[in-house]
Amino acid sequence: MGPLVVVLMVAVLVLAFGMIVALLVVIRRTSGTTSRAAEPSPEQAQAVHEELEQARVEARAIRDKAQTDAEEILRRSEAAAQSAAQLRREVEEEGRILKSELKELRSDLERREARLAEREQRLDEEARRQSERDRKLAETEIELADRREELLQVEDERRRILERVSGFTGEQAKAELVKEIENQAKREAALIVREIEGEARKEGEKRASKIVTLAVQRLAAEQTAESVVSVLHLPGDEMKGRIIGREGRNIRAFESTTGVNLIIDDTPEAVLLSCFDPVRRETARLTLEKLVLDGRIHPQRIEEAHDRSRQEVQDLCARAGEDALVELGITDMHPELTLLLGQLRYRTSYGQNVLKHLIESAHIAGIMAAELKMNQSLMKRCALLHDIGKALTHEVEGSHALIGAEIARRYGEEEDVVHAIEAHHNEVEVRTVEAVLTQAADAISGSRPGARRESLEAYVKRLERLEEIAQSYEGVEKVFAMQAGREIRVMVKPDAIDDIQAQVIARDVAKQVEEELTYPGQIRITVVRESRATEFAR
Repeated sequence: MGPLVVVLMVAVLVLAFGMIVALLVVIRRTSGTTSRAAEPSPEQAQAVHEELEQARVEARAIRDKAQTDAEEILRRSEAAAQSAAQLRREVEEEGRILKSELKELRSDLERREARLAEREQRLDEEARRQSERDRKLAETEIELADRREELLQVEDERRRILERVSGFTGEQAKAELVKEIENQAKREAALIVREIEGEARKEGEKRASKIVTLAVQRLAAEQTAESVVSVLHLPGDEMKGRIIGREGRNIRAFESTTGVNLIIDDTPEAVLLSCFDPVRRETARLTLEKLVLDGRIHPQRIEEAHDRSRQEVQDLCARAGEDALVELGITDMHPELTLLLGQLRYRTSYGQNVLKHLIESAHIAGIMAAELKMNQSLMKRCALLHDIGKALTHEVEGSHALIGAEIARRYGEEEDVVHAIEAHHNEVEVRTVEAVLTQAADAISGSRPGARRESLEAYVKRLERLEEIAQSYEGVEKVFAMQAGREIRVMVKPDAIDDIQAQVIARDVAKQVEEELTYPGQIRITVVRESRATEFAR
């Protein structure tokens, strides 16, 4: 039975129940009125009639309300029936969807089960093949073990035969073979090392030659001749008498004040000033020049002119040091070091001005540092100060390298600069690259052609002494001083001197030359030992 029929039946029952209730109410009221009066009067009948009409109205109202309620219930029942139908359709649709998904899940599960079964079958097949391989591998290992035993037996038999034939045991033969291989490896290693060293030496010499050549080509500096005297020209010979003074009073006062020897000879209109200290000699020259220009020469004027000249020379020295620093681009140097640099303006060594030599060395060192990707400022500083001690060698005893290092350390220079100064003549073991480059710059500046010169007589004597030193050794056949005295080539007798003795002669000659002679740069001693065999074909 459908829900709509049930709802209709309920509505009819409710309507019937309402009508029965209305009839019961009317009957109750009628029976009550009848019981109260058996014989109603017209008024009572009228009242009863009114009550009956009222009861009918109430019954109709109840019936209408019941009908309205029944219609409402019917309407709700229809709506409920529609909702139920919609719900039924939705439930049926969901059921179809669920059945479709369930069908797909079931088919997917069946496919997976099929794949798992196939995989299990493959695994079983692989396990069977693996077991077969293991069985074959075990059989192969057994076969190999048997063959290994056979080979060991054959090897033992072969070893016994070889030992019996060669007369060596196995250990002796092994040691001999190892020794032979070791010697061969050493020879090959020595050849490889020699080749690598040759290539490295060739490349190093090429690069060093390139750096030095570039440094020298990019540098040009003026040179002056070395001298210990200064010449002052006079306006006339009568001025010599004024300079000498009464009984030599003026010349004695001049020499005691300036510390310079004044030489008055027969040279017309000129006098000579002689002193080993160039600063003192230049101060005396300026003093005498002022006195000659003034014309008044006496001890008091000499002292006044000397004080002014000394201050003037000191200012010139300071200016020369500052100019050198400006030229090289060096800053923050102590004023005392600047003054000492300026004093080297008046000092020469082998015809080369020391201050110019320092500036030239600094330029060379800076160029080499730039080629080697090093600190150019530090290298210029090392090269500029390496001969600073020469400004005080006439006042302080000792090597100018050690004196200069002590001065630089006292005025706050860096330790690398100090070490480069003290090691540039190998008086201290060289420990830094800056010191090596300082030595190279010093050697280039001092030994390049035209940098220094010496008198012909001293040059000839030095070459003769070089040959005499080398010729004095036993077994020496010929000696040649070559390359302007920078190389000594010694020919020895091959039957009297062997290779070791040739090295000893070279070392002894070099040591004796260092002890006896003074020379710029370095001298190479080459000992040549050769034997010649000559035959004639007839």
